[in-house]
Amino acid sequence: MNDLYVLYRGPLASCNYDCPYCPFAKRVDPPHLLRADRADLRRFTGWVEATTDRRLSVLFTPWGEGLTRSWYRDAIVRLSHLPHVARVAIQTNLAARTGWLAAADPRVAALWTTYHPGQVTRDRFLARCRELDELGIRYSVGVVGLPEHYDEAVALREALPPAVYLWVNAAEGHVYTGKEERRWTALDPRFGDSVRPHPSLGLPCRAGDDAISVLGDGTVRRCHFIPAPIGNLYDGTWRAALRPRACTNSLCDCHIGYVHLEPLRLRDVYADGLLERIPAAWP
Repeated sequence: MNDLYVLYRGPLASCNYDCPYCPFAKRVDPPHLLRADRADLRRFTGWVEATTDRRLSVLFTPWGEGLTRSWYRDAIVRLSHLPHVARVAIQTNLAARTGWLAAADPRVAALWTTYHPGQVTRDRFLARCRELDELGIRYSVGVVGLPEHYDEAVALREALPPAVYLWVNAAEGHVYTGKEERRWTALDPRFGDSVRPHPSLGLPCRAGDDAISVLGDGTVRRCHFIPAPIGNLYDGTWRAALRPRACTNSLCDCHIGYVHLEPLRLRDVYADGLLERIPAAWP
């Protein structure tokens, strides 16, 4: 069965946090947008259920925080029990309750979590992580590599179980000295993947071949960072559009993009942990 990685992003843009480095901080979506997001996700979930000729791996990458909305929680549980879904994961700040994951298949459901110092206490975040451990849910934990986050990141690494992977995203616009890069790399051995944008123009990329980005209305793009559509999920045109392609952007500086760049061989690094950002060899 052919594998297909699907990154889904609906119109949801609201978040309960107000991180200064995020343009969607404390945004409140109007009721009509929330209704549209819920309807779009229900349609997408139906497509996943019906598309049984592919082994699907689904990552929800909302602009805002999805797990505060019941329809994302319901979708993850529902999709985790489909035999042709290898993984369903979501990027989340882990502020929402976690008990609902008891209804999900822990072999399939996973979380890509981010700790935001200043928005939540370390103790509260770690309590959520312990809940995930008790539920048997796979998850990674990340931080944005700002200088003011370093001490918190060190304390978090010490408090997390060794089996939990802690990743660090290079802060946008921050230029790292050699010393800074070395100390962040001591926390996350893969920090070097994030610290500098990757030249990508003309390089072979799996995005648009066995990985696609889907918007709420079904528009299919190669990835989130190349806006030109290549088809639509719901009229079937995405199928004929899939083929190997070279990247058309000069640089790729986001993990969910460059993980598919073939010369980097990061698919081999992450293997089955690709969507939840857990290297196969960790710990």
